[in-house]
Amino acid sequence: MASQDKLLFTPGPLTTSDTVKAALVRDLGSRDTGFIQIVREIRQMLLDLGGLQGNEDYTAILMQGSGTFGVEAVISSVIPQENGKLLVIINGAYGRRIAAMAKTLHIPTMELSYPENSVPDLTEIEETLRLNEAITHVAAIHCETTTGLLNPIEDIGKIVAKYNRVYFVDAMSSFGAVPINIVDSQIYFLVSSANKCIEGLPGFSFAIAHKETLLQTKGYARSMSLDLLAQWQGLEKNGQFRFTPPVQTLLAFHQALVEIQEEGSVEGRGKRYAENNKIIIEGMKKLGLEPYLDIDTQSYIITTFPYPEHPNFNFETFYNSLSDKGFVIYPGKLTQADCFRIGNIGRMNASHMHGLLDAVAATFDEMEIELVKN
Repeated sequence: MASQDKLLFTPGPLTTSDTVKAALVRDLGSRDTGFIQIVREIRQMLLDLGGLQGNEDYTAILMQGSGTFGVEAVISSVIPQENGKLLVIINGAYGRRIAAMAKTLHIPTMELSYPENSVPDLTEIEETLRLNEAITHVAAIHCETTTGLLNPIEDIGKIVAKYNRVYFVDAMSSFGAVPINIVDSQIYFLVSSANKCIEGLPGFSFAIAHKETLLQTKGYARSMSLDLLAQWQGLEKNGQFRFTPPVQTLLAFHQALVEIQEEGSVEGRGKRYAENNKIIIEGMKKLGLEPYLDIDTQSYIITTFPYPEHPNFNFETFYNSLSDKGFVIYPGKLTQADCFRIGNIGRMNASHMHGLLDAVAATFDEMEIELVKN
């Protein structure tokens, strides 16, 4: 990491390696055979990362735009316009975003909503599907970045499969670091983006799709540029994007995929993130701050902390002081509580976690905040 860069304790964009950033410094035409080969390799490497080596039933589709664009590409492209109906399982801001997206697209939508610190009720999900035959698709978030909560997507997938519905998972903040068995979970569409656990740079998202199900979506798309089937057909035909791709970001992502393989794939990356997360939680407890979530629902991607109950605490002052020290954290997104979030993904290790904890302690001293320490 360049010395002038601040450490990003966020859920993305992230602190990235020097070698990933260096891969950007190259001009390459989007129709060049070398670039087309890199795109081909990226698509295969994503399938490998998803545990789909040799599985001809799935494909990887790259889509220009942020992760939200990728989610909307799926939502707008795979649900029938005449008789489609979406069930969205919600326990945070990103589930709510999918529901809002579907409604904007005039897709009939049902919602099952739960508190932001609790997992969905599997019994209620099953009963909803049993009683509502009109539901054709079900959407769930894997790691709900609002809090860092990890949802039981495999258990949900088994229920969705039992009732023969199409299952979509937003794995934005988990893919690449949290194991996901796409086949056993019976996930038909999964979306993530370049600038999360794979430690690439912003600029595109990707979907892993069940090919047979994807092929059945012809004529469903509600958008030309976000047409998932058309995007796949273009990539399959000649390896090219239909519209101008983020060439340099893709070059950096290819390097990031090489580096996650070198680290030990999902297991190796997840091990480092879990160690980072443990240091943060234990260290913040020693400073008097408890995580918002119970340990059994807490992922090792990002952790939410309620504001300390002290009259001197002001988040803007706290945030700016940490930023001045070279550490960037994330504001909270809860609807029921004031909080902030600390991500521990990206090209960071234990020494960076301890550095942040030292900066938090120093900032509390500056703000004359002393908490009961655990």
